[in-house]
Amino acid sequence: MLISRLSFFTISAFSTVTVAAFTPVRSSSIVPLNVQTLDRASSMGRRVQAMVRPLKMIGSIFEMLGGDKNQLIAPDKALPGRERPTPNISGTRHYILRNELTEVPDGYKVAVFANGCFWGSEKGIWRLPAGIHSTTVGYCAGFTPNPTYEEACSGQTGHTEGVRVVYDPSKVSFVDILRWFWEAHDPTCGMGQGNDRGSQYRSGFYYFDDVQKQLIEASKEAYEKELGKPITTEIASASDYDQYGGLWYYGESYHQQYLAKPSARPYCSAQPWGVSLPSFDKWAPKGLEVEHAPTLDEAFWKAHGPKKGCSVVRESNEPILPGSW
Repeated sequence: MLISRLSFFTISAFSTVTVAAFTPVRSSSIVPLNVQTLDRASSMGRRVQAMVRPLKMIGSIFEMLGGDKNQLIAPDKALPGRERPTPNISGTRHYILRNELTEVPDGYKVAVFANGCFWGSEKGIWRLPAGIHSTTVGYCAGFTPNPTYEEACSGQTGHTEGVRVVYDPSKVSFVDILRWFWEAHDPTCGMGQGNDRGSQYRSGFYYFDDVQKQLIEASKEAYEKELGKPITTEIASASDYDQYGGLWYYGESYHQQYLAKPSARPYCSAQPWGVSLPSFDKWAPKGLEVEHAPTLDEAFWKAHGPKKGCSVVRESNEPILPGSW
């Protein structure tokens, strides 16, 4: 996924490449460029100057020579990173929901998870009918401060592609976000999802308090029984990553709400089973049954829940309308 569609470049070791009209693609689907492609790149590049950026061949070298990406890199072997945070994120508004990406209003909570390619993972959550303030994509649960996309793709930072959700718990339950997470991917396939393989595509959910921990662990046990296979999803405390600079780093601006943008490539690697999480009353931790009951009923999930295979890329970009199920 390191080389862009509609780009032209000179292949030489450690050279800097200028990318026109950057639209990322997965490495498994790179195709040769032709004259028409280059002509379209030149034309489109003039219209989307905000998306033009340098891409260093060093990223490709990391991907080719970075070792076994099916093994999580050791913290002391990870890339050093940098102090400067990802540019053009602070103050930017969500492409669909129009709220600022980084703000967390009083009384709102944060959830961070990873379940394969973050483009489709993010879209599924922003479409929930109520309570979602913002979604962002980025790199979580790694060891390199402020990684770039190319570095995360190399497997040399320890990060997995993730989604950060800011939500209003009075309007949408954490349990609903959890259910979408479980049902929207295959949590049994270890270091990868679909055609995307490597530690940067591993499944994970990261908790910020004991309540989130209890709900994640209880739902995992229930879903594992339903699937009949061991779940490999990583479950860890956000605070475990404080020693590495923090759990979460925002992805580049061109990745944010990517699937909603003009000319987006409708890619999603997730492989949902088409199996529902058992009803909350069957696995709710003691004492959390009432306060954390789902806000979305079974009729919603039957009409709009994840389907077997990745279907979210074909859905509308707008949030699901309340009462449409």
